Amino acid sequence: MNDSSWQPEPVPAGPAYDAQVGPHTRPMPIVPDAAGRDFDDREARDRGAAAHGGPLFRAETPPQEPMPSPPPPPSQAPQDASPPPPKKRAGRDLRAAIGVGVGLGAVIFASLFIVKAVFVGVIVVAVVVGLWELTSRLQEKKGIKAPLVPLAVGGAAMVIAGYVRGAEGAWVAMALTALAVLVWRMTEPPENYLKDVTAGVFAAFYVPFLATFVAMLLTAEDGPQRVVTFLVLTVVSDTGAYAVGWRFGKTKLAPRISPGKTREGLFGAMAFAMAAGALCMEFLIEGGSWWQGLVLGLAVAVSATLGDLGESMIKRDLGIKDMGTLLPGHGGIMDRLDSLLPTAPVVWLLLAAFVGTG
Repeated sequence: MNDSSWQPEPVPAGPAYDAQVGPHTRPMPIVPDAAGRDFDDREARDRGAAAHGGPLFRAETPPQEPMPSPPPPPSQAPQDASPPPPKKRAGRDLRAAIGVGVGLGAVIFASLFIVKAVFVGVIVVAVVVGLWELTSRLQEKKGIKAPLVPLAVGGAAMVIAGYVRGAEGAWVAMALTALAVLVWRMTEPPENYLKDVTAGVFAAFYVPFLATFVAMLLTAEDGPQRVVTFLVLTVVSDTGAYAVGWRFGKTKLAPRISPGKTREGLFGAMAFAMAAGALCMEFLIEGGSWWQGLVLGLAVAVSATLGDLGESMIKRDLGIKDMGTLLPGHGGIMDRLDSLLPTAPVVWLLLAAFVGTG
């Protein structure tokens, strides 16, 4: 069968069948179909146009505007600008640090200007606690058993001997303490003997022997003023390094040892300590002058920074942040003695050279 018989008859072209029907177009003729029924030829034309896809019945619906896409989730939102750099923050609880610092300062100054012997007792307590912290961390992190008992007894004896007999007494007590460490360690098995006694002798020199110079500062007639000068310069140096380094620090001083320290902070420590040194030598130390204070302040800034770096090296080797937790906001006693211990002999030596030991 021929499929063309099933197709609608073609619609003749002409104005009567124009797609645009207006008020002046001719009326469509009415013709009968094969069955004799009349129908509007317009309907036939419409069906034919629809079958052939003519333009008459093309969808006249206006084009729809595209639906607006939903906004991206916050995680996919475009970043118009890079986020601002994080604000610098202090690494410790400043309120606790300030409170503990004020309390320690009150104890120190009260003991200095009331009874000198009481301040010597404060030094002894600080030495013994510092030795306990150091030996405990050595044993916990490295398995090194530096004997605490001879260190504590010898450390206390060192401080008292330095106060009573001066440098000679301090050296004798240091030698006896080292000997006591060697003998005490013999009561245990020989394994790691050399490592343990080496750590013990190092601890005896690092903590009590250096602290002995603070007691020796106190023996002069203006001893309390000398100790105050020593403490003020060290604290001012640390404060200057922190303030300037926190605000302007960009160039690392020793990134492998202490990443937080900067060269700008070191210059701040020098400037602050030299200014404080000039004032202290001029108004606190009898016979002192401002230029001596400049030299003293510069030396203190260097020694305090080296002392801080030295303990940072020890703590980095041990893999710890603080030596202890005894002082909230400060860590342990050793974390406060780090810059004081190496600075004490520097201050004692320069003051002895400038104004004598009397």
